[in-house]
Amino acid sequence: MLSRTAAELYWLSRYLERAENTARMLDVAWNMSLIPFSVTARDELSTPLEISGAKELYAQRYGTLQVHNVLHFFTFDQDNPGSIYNSLRVARENAHAVRGKITSEMWESINTTWIELQEMSSAGLLSIGVSTFFDWVKQRSHLFRGAAYGTIMRNDAFRFLRIGTFIERADNTARILGGREHVDVTPGNTAVEFYRWNALLRSVGAFEAYREIYSDSLQYDHIVELLILRAEVPRSLRSCVEMLCELLPTIEGNAGLNAKRQAAVLFARLQYGDIHHIMDVGVNEYLNDFLRRINELADTLRREYLEVV
Repeated sequence: MLSRTAAELYWLSRYLERAENTARMLDVAWNMSLIPFSVTARDELSTPLEISGAKELYAQRYGTLQVHNVLHFFTFDQDNPGSIYNSLRVARENAHAVRGKITSEMWESINTTWIELQEMSSAGLLSIGVSTFFDWVKQRSHLFRGAAYGTIMRNDAFRFLRIGTFIERADNTARILGGREHVDVTPGNTAVEFYRWNALLRSVGAFEAYREIYSDSLQYDHIVELLILRAEVPRSLRSCVEMLCELLPTIEGNAGLNAKRQAAVLFARLQYGDIHHIMDVGVNEYLNDFLRRINELADTLRREYLEVV
């Protein structure tokens, strides 16, 4: 496969996953900002800006934190590279560039998403409904992923699509968990604590998994263990890296030895990881190290597979 084609497939899946992750993150911030507890809306609305690293860009464009400005910034703002609008636009452009490598069902899914998004952008977020729009983004992402998984050949095109998904997903889970790490579970305000951790789990689709595995009240160390070390949870760091280790060796050719090695080392750290060690080191320190390693892996993938030589 040509490096350019591999890159377009890889970034197609990364940007689509990014749009879904942004919708999940914003849905939580929006709902938490409406809860009339001691947690202020400003605290909750600033979290997506911190997680995405877009605080300075937002400040330049909008100034002070306002709920509707934050929502517009992350949804339909065409001048924000990380907005859902731009993520889906770039995903669609990449899909168009590799039209011959994806199935008609995949193309119809992403193209329909783009057409509907433009109509929604013209109508405005408030007329659509905030949660309704976020649900739509998640559903469109699921539809494309389902079409891809159900129709595309199991060749290198499929593999690069999946690799992009898991790189982006792992990065997102680490950032979301790290963004909430400073909110510890203390006995002072149990209602706020419950809703914070409930929202965190729901943002990565892991609330039901937590209930099934732990069967107790929400505890910080269990949440950390679930989202970092549990292989059963699709958005956990271990699950994402394990899938990368399965996919990379199946790519045709002899390239990518360094990428395979880095993925294997990272997976070993998660496979044999221990929640007590993570808590002793510090969750934020552990996650920062993971983000450094997953981004180094992404850079190696780019050099070894995706750059035109």
